[in-house]
Amino acid sequence: MTPVYFGPRSSPLQNMTVGRFVCELIWQKAEAIRDYCSMGVFERDRLVAGTLYHNWHPETGVIELSSASINKRWLTKPVVNAMFELPFERLGCQMVVLRVSEANDNMVCIARSFGFDEYFIPRLGGRNTGEHIFTLTDDQWSASKFKKAA
Repeated sequence: MTPVYFGPRSSPLQNMTVGRFVCELIWQKAEAIRDYCSMGVFERDRLVAGTLYHNWHPETGVIELSSASINKRWLTKPVVNAMFELPFERLGCQMVVLRVSEANDNMVCIARSFGFDEYFIPRLGGRNTGEHIFTLTDDQWSASKFKKAA
């Protein structure tokens, strides 16, 4: 698996391709998020996963991540490190945020294993759907077993 970063200015078509891929898988709507940069994960020449970096607040050093995949083996150590390199090392963020539907047990388990702090908010995803808000600080990432494995 090979991770590649794309930005709206540097690689607009590739960035949009990853964005549509992630948005379709999560929200079933190609343009659910409109302003983002992305990281695509490729197996040979095929896009199998993506992460969108959006809702960036440079003044507070916080950015939101949204990820989706069609391959359960996409989260290799190099991909995980690349995923967090952009916000923490390149953008200088002090915290990343993930919103995860209560129905997405797999992503909830992954976020917990990464050491994210977790908050559950009923109805955040709609009248009948709660969402978990996960936060990970740069200090938590630096001390994590995943960062050390790089």
